[in-house]
Amino acid sequence: MQAGDLEPPEPQAVSAPLTRAAIFLLVRVDAGAEQTAKDLLADLPGLQRAVGFRDAGAGLTCVAGIGSAAWDRIYGGPRPAELHELPVFSGERHTSVTTEADLLFHLRAERLDLCFELETLIMDRLRGSVTVIDEVQGFRYFDARDVLGFVDGTENPTGGGVKQAVLVDDDEPFDGGSYVVVQKYLHDMRAWNALSTEQQELVIGRRKLSDVELSDEEKPADSHIALNVITDDDGNELDILRDNMPFGRPGHDEFGTYFIGYTKSPAVIEKMLENMFVGSPPGNHDRILDFSTPLTGALFYVPTADFLEDPPDAPPEPEPPAAATPAGTSLGIGSLRRSTRS
Repeated sequence: MQAGDLEPPEPQAVSAPLTRAAIFLLVRVDAGAEQTAKDLLADLPGLQRAVGFRDAGAGLTCVAGIGSAAWDRIYGGPRPAELHELPVFSGERHTSVTTEADLLFHLRAERLDLCFELETLIMDRLRGSVTVIDEVQGFRYFDARDVLGFVDGTENPTGGGVKQAVLVDDDEPFDGGSYVVVQKYLHDMRAWNALSTEQQELVIGRRKLSDVELSDEEKPADSHIALNVITDDDGNELDILRDNMPFGRPGHDEFGTYFIGYTKSPAVIEKMLENMFVGSPPGNHDRILDFSTPLTGALFYVPTADFLEDPPDAPPEPEPPAAATPAGTSLGIGSLRRSTRS
């Protein structure tokens, strides 16, 4: 970068390290409350700093995403090129879910109390202006495993690969932002635990203890890993950044995984979902869906931190067109002249 060049926009903390705790909050903005939501989003970095300062080492972050329907209502003007509603993927046996949610707040830290406090401040500002669609508290489970017992997120990009995988770089003025897809899954643990460890490994495509990926000869075509490897036309693997979290209430027989994936293009995750639910080829669905049921699903654009704090002015409302004059009638000049004589 040459002297005098503008600094690139600062992304939100999409690439923050994995933490021990997280909260996922989905809300719908009530009609007429768009300015309240916009003001909260602008103040969100300051609220995060105020709470996070109490324990700087706990790594509190909050990433905010805006859904397709809410974008025009809150910001107006140009919109991110790939922002749209998450499609529903329907296969022979399993169908995904699309949830009508306007805003995502992804809070994470090494301490749940910090996430809880920040979410409280957010809701203090939004209460009466939004409808809460879903709220999940996630936790790290042993060595980053899901409740199925397998390590989750092994193939996340690292180093410079993170920026390449998650930051938009071809859509001015939205470069530096990201897209994020969330899904809430519940697991049938009785059915899952009825499988032997070897059978579970064939469903996932990895060894349960060592986390080593099965060889191509061992790995079934309908395993989770086999269907979630996406490549471009040149055969290069396309990465996403996962920050999935287990959640649950054993007293209610609730055991789940909250999937959250950041990407520079939602087409990558949508291809994964198509492979999982429809199958590749069609009918060869992801075996993990025989034990995991989606309850929610939504796609959001994650603006840069600069955009949130100082969003562009919305374009002015267009003036209504002048009423057309019926053919064959006067333009009214005479009547205007008469009125000036009174």
